[in-house]
Amino acid sequence: MKLRDEVVTLAHGAGGKATRALVEGLFVEELGNPLLAPLSDSALLEVNGSRLAFTTDSYVVKPLFFPGGDIGDLAVNGTVNDLAVAGARPLALSAGFVIEEGFPVADLRRIAASMALAAKAAGVPVAAGDTKVVERGKADGVYVTTAGIGVVAPGVALGPERVQAGDRVLVSGTIGDHGIAVMVARGELQLEVDLQSDTACVLELAQALLTLGGEIRFMRDPTRGGVATALNELAQAAGVAVHLDETALPVRPEVVGTSEILGIDPLYVACEGRLIAVVAAASCDAALAALQAHPLGAGAAVIGEVRAEPEGLVLLETSFGGSRVVDMLVGDPLPRIC
Repeated sequence: MKLRDEVVTLAHGAGGKATRALVEGLFVEELGNPLLAPLSDSALLEVNGSRLAFTTDSYVVKPLFFPGGDIGDLAVNGTVNDLAVAGARPLALSAGFVIEEGFPVADLRRIAASMALAAKAAGVPVAAGDTKVVERGKADGVYVTTAGIGVVAPGVALGPERVQAGDRVLVSGTIGDHGIAVMVARGELQLEVDLQSDTACVLELAQALLTLGGEIRFMRDPTRGGVATALNELAQAAGVAVHLDETALPVRPEVVGTSEILGIDPLYVACEGRLIAVVAAASCDAALAALQAHPLGAGAAVIGEVRAEPEGLVLLETSFGGSRVVDMLVGDPLPRIC
């Protein structure tokens, strides 16, 4: 995909078409190598006969503290989740902090404590870190960058190349909670919505699905760009179509109502404690049961299926009996939510 823009915009950070153009048209062009080429959330490395998953992410969420979480646990959960959906068990994390001069030490301690709790819950240590301080007004409080490494068990094979027509698509819980909770927390919308972020570690959910062996084809955590963008990337990479059932989508009424006011579709809103799984049709019920057996997966649902045509597209079969194309996210309707 060719990068035609001359300056970077907020849309380039939204996880949709502009992000893909920036990544493919600039970073892959300049940094391209076999490890980077798959453009997955985690790179897979072969080391002395073992397979390792390696990932990194940066967090610039605004506000830093929001209902259900903060930038600290968001950073840990996000990195652990990238490893988890690659089929890996995390071994260690690193954390880098860019702190603005004048930032309250009490808030920084609160963030670090939140990271510690999330890391303990995931069973992974923060083993390395770095701290930088910039001038007042140059960093919007604090930015956090995390990286993680994990080990992939023998026999685990996940990827878009394994997805087949007839497979089913599952999501582990309600969608859009995180993005809407953060937007409401900013106070700019003057809305009273009782909603918390879904930020959480999906490692146990992913590991439960992996017990089904080769019947699990693919997993992804639908963060920036939401479920719609994650499934568009899958459809294009696998050369298949994903057909979604609108009536099966688990969406809280608060998310539906707020999304209508904002003029956006919950399918494009980021989740930070959910995973998407593609499983063989014969194991769909077992996969759903495995998710629902865990408190974090209680709201899991089968939301669609994979078909051969139309190749590379995601279609939503609506409650009115029609269908529409669900394209990859364009623009950035909800900036700075992760």
